[in-house]
Parts: sequence; structure tokens; C-alpha cells
Amino acid sequence: MIPTLKRLLAASLSGVALLAGCGGGEQVVRFVPTRILAFGDETSVLDNSAGDANARKYSVNALAADGVTLDCVANPIWIQQIAAGFGLVFPECNHAAVPVVAPASRDYATPGARVADIATQIDRHLAASDLSGSDLALVLAGANDVLALYAQYPAVAEADLIGQAEAIGTVLGTQINRLAEAGAKVVVSTVPDLGLSPFGLAQEALAVGRSAVLTRLSARLNAKLRVTVINDGRKIGLMFTDEALQTAYKFPSATGFVNTTGRVCNPALTSVALCTTATLVTNGSATTWLWADDTHLSAGGQALLGQIGLSRAVNNPF
Repeated sequence: MIPTLKRLLAASLSGVALLAGCGGGEQVVRFVPTRILAFGDETSVLDNSAGDANARKYSVNALAADGVTLDCVANPIWIQQIAAGFGLVFPECNHAAVPVVAPASRDYATPGARVADIATQIDRHLAASDLSGSDLALVLAGANDVLALYAQYPAVAEADLIGQAEAIGTVLGTQINRLAEAGAKVVVSTVPDLGLSPFGLAQEALAVGRSAVLTRLSARLNAKLRVTVINDGRKIGLMFTDEALQTAYKFPSATGFVNTTGRVCNPALTSVALCTTATLVTNGSATTWLWADDTHLSAGGQALLGQIGLSRAVNNPF
């Protein structure tokens, strides 16, 4: 865990405990979910297509002691970190056969998903199960939408693309509200500032101003998301991932990173899902480099999200 943020998270957890135990007022009871449901794109995917409960991730996959076998428990992605904070596991990564309290947590995220796919993911869950006040839904989507919009630039004017990004943010906010109104508690992440990703920086090197276009598309999607979600503080908690990554980019050493601009996975890999601790660039680190490839977070980047998300889930007045 990144040292600075680890201290902040410990302080926030301590504060909640003190608040719950103080007298002279209404007791604050910490929210403890009985299961976690994840929705979104590949940043939240635990790919158990091998059927061995040892899921592959779209980040830097850890290896077991033999240097060959995957170990999905190590280098957890953000949804795993939040689950672990509440003593829960996802069945997709449970190769040690840890007893799972019913109902089991579920990961509905899919590779390449866009915001329009979130409704289908929610439908899939509701077809199998209701939502309750002890469910915690985690949502992160929109990065693939921003990249698809940017791919149309400059053939399509930026103003038109901004309008589309805002419409997508509104759709995402509506689906977040849907989860909350169905009974779940929700923690939703803003879209990372893709202008500061290795992809965005490479685009800037090709043509000045390109990185800023990606930043503005990300920002306008996030802005509409933030004004659309129910804002009473009781149902939905917001993770400001865009701001956290901007801080890491500007002040890497303060947030525990040594590289926030390059990709740590070998560029010869055909997919970031194939990246492991054995396929990193020379002197690369899965935990102190922010990005795995051009647009996906490393294990360290995922840890940053997990810390923010767990703090939000614990401290939000659900």
C-alpha cells in the first residue's frame, strides 16, 4: 500500500470508530456490506475464463513462488481491495477456497465495456437477485467512451465530442441512481484523466494540444456524472479518481510512485491481460509505476483506487 495514503486511510478508519463510540448524540454505525457487486470495464474485470478461481486481471498480474503460475490474490485490483477491507472475496479469485458467506459477491464488469453496457450488467444482476441495503455496488466506467470519442477527433469538432461526453456522463449517473434506488449502497469512480495517461502523453508528442482534448473529454463526462447522481450523501459515495491521478502525476514521490508517465508492461504484449511481474520493462516496478500500459493502471495504480474506494465506503454516511 502506498505509505502516505495508508496513513490517511488508517486515520479515517480510526475517526469512524471514535465517532461511533462517542456519547451525547446519535450513534453512527459503520456500514458493513454482506456482498460486493462490481460493474464496469476491464479495470474491474477478474477474468476466470480458465475456471480455476485464479482470475487474470487487466493490470500487472502477480506470479506464485514458482514464477509461472498466476496468483490473483497478490497485486489485487481495486474491487478486491475494497472487498478485502470488509472480509469478503470474489469467487473469481478464490483459488484457496476461502469459505464464502452467502450471497456471494459478483463481478459483472466486462472487457471493453462502455457506459451503455452498464445497464445490461445491472439487468443481468437483477434477473438473478434483488438489491438490498447490505449490498455495496462498485462502478467504474467511461474510459472506453472517452477513447472512442477521441478517435473521432479532429474529423469531428471538439465541441461536438464534448456534448457527447456530457451525454454519456448523464447516462452513467442515471444508472448509478438506478442501483441506489433499487436498494444498494454505491461507490462510483470518476473516469481517470486520460490526457495524463501514456496514451495521452504520446498523442501530445505527435501534436501539441492533443493531451488537453483527452483531459477535457474526461472532465466533462465526470462533470455530468457528478451533477446527475443522487446527492443526499446517504446512498452514493463518489471517488474522485481523476483528481487523485492528477495529484500522483504532479507529485509522484509524495504518493509513492517513481514513474507516472510510462508503461511498465512490455510493449510487445498483445494485451495488458497477459502482463505479469515477469514481463515488465527493464527496471520497471508493478507497484511504483502508475500505468501498466497506455491506458490501464498498474498494480500500484489499482492500489491507489482501492484505498480511495475503501475509505469512501467506510466513511460515507450510508
